Amino acid sequence: MSAQKPSIPKGTRDFGPAVVARRNYIFGIIRRTFEKFGYAPLETPTLENLSVLTGKYGDEGDQLLFKVLNSGDFLKDVTAEDLQNEDGKATRRVLPKVAEKGLRYDLTVPFARYVVMNRGTLTFPFKRYQIQPVWRADRPQRGRYREFYQCDADVVGTDSLLCEAEIVLMMSEVLNTLGLKDFTIKINHRGVLRNIYQALNSEARETDLFVAIDKLDKIGRDGVTKELLERGFSEVAAGQLFDLLAVEGSFTDKLEKLRTAFANANVPTDAPESYKGLQELGQVMDFLTSFGFAQFDHLEFDPTLARGLSYYTGCIFEIKINNVNMGSVSGGGRYDNLTGAFGLPGVSGVGFSFGVDRLYDCLDELNLFPENAATTTRCLVTNFDAEGMRQLLPVLRELRAAGVPSELYPESKKLAQQFKYADAKGIPYVLIQGSEERAAGQFKLKELRTGEEKTLTLEEVLGVLTA
Repeated sequence: MSAQKPSIPKGTRDFGPAVVARRNYIFGIIRRTFEKFGYAPLETPTLENLSVLTGKYGDEGDQLLFKVLNSGDFLKDVTAEDLQNEDGKATRRVLPKVAEKGLRYDLTVPFARYVVMNRGTLTFPFKRYQIQPVWRADRPQRGRYREFYQCDADVVGTDSLLCEAEIVLMMSEVLNTLGLKDFTIKINHRGVLRNIYQALNSEARETDLFVAIDKLDKIGRDGVTKELLERGFSEVAAGQLFDLLAVEGSFTDKLEKLRTAFANANVPTDAPESYKGLQELGQVMDFLTSFGFAQFDHLEFDPTLARGLSYYTGCIFEIKINNVNMGSVSGGGRYDNLTGAFGLPGVSGVGFSFGVDRLYDCLDELNLFPENAATTTRCLVTNFDAEGMRQLLPVLRELRAAGVPSELYPESKKLAQQFKYADAKGIPYVLIQGSEERAAGQFKLKELRTGEEKTLTLEEVLGVLTA
């Protein structure tokens, strides 16, 4: 019998030590930024009950949920009648009987479930960040995986638009710290999209309009127009839509032009929610101005931004790295009643998520990882013989106690082989103590990148390696 060829599922990946180290570099910057803004860490289970996940992401999102078969005889409750598919509903009948759980699709819905289950112990507003993998049964392609990490920050229990402004601040701080200087933070509001729908004066469904607009960057104007016509919108309405979406100018200019366009289209101004989106976007701008935000050239009001997740109700965000051919690396928005699905209505929240896998690809393509980002060991202590090895163990202890990631080569090998090992692992320094150095109480410290070699005491070695 021939050996089985090992493989992994499509859309998943192994990560070697160098890649994990670089990913941890990204995680570290995101984590420190979230904590600087007062967000506390949280983790939730990989598995959620399907009743928690379904119905929260729209029809398309529900189709991308990975379902987990029940343990044991998962077919025991399925009948022959369930399997009859003349009405096309066999899957809908069978699924609840064979799968009660699923892999989480995102981190926001599990967070809402957590808030409801623990509401008696939480202090509101409750700010949390979460860095964990999620799973989507999507078609794998560059920048799109079936298993990937999200780095979420959400705050629930407040309607304050200060939270939206701080999301912009966190987004820009993370990107600047990573060295991604050419980016655009796009912002829109579901209220603006609702006003656009009202301006079209169509009897077709509002949600169908949002779904179509969300595909604009993928299928273009012609594709969106075709989809709108198929969903009951007229050609006149489609033309009006693109006129509204094509507003140009500064952030403030676009707000004013849409306000005028809505008024000309007789969108009512006396209802409580009228023009709420335009008003709230203006307030977010005011907060950022008061804070002293200096990167308004990276912030764009984009009326075409729709975001596919159906639970968003207010401001919505998305980040594009402009000098890389990549989809969005971050997105999020305000949701007014996500906890209501679990029995706690009226708790508003807002949050966003970084897609670490896409950030990694951007940094890799632009060569923005620091030289030492993939390096875990800083110093290799060479090994000449068994006696010397025993005497070097206290030296290894001193290096590690000083906070210098170090390792002692485990076998007595030729020095060239040990140097080759250090070079292959990207270890920047090699510490050498032969018999002559040992007699003098000294070491040779060699920096592999430059080839520079110094004779130093252990105290001086520690000074160089901790500088």
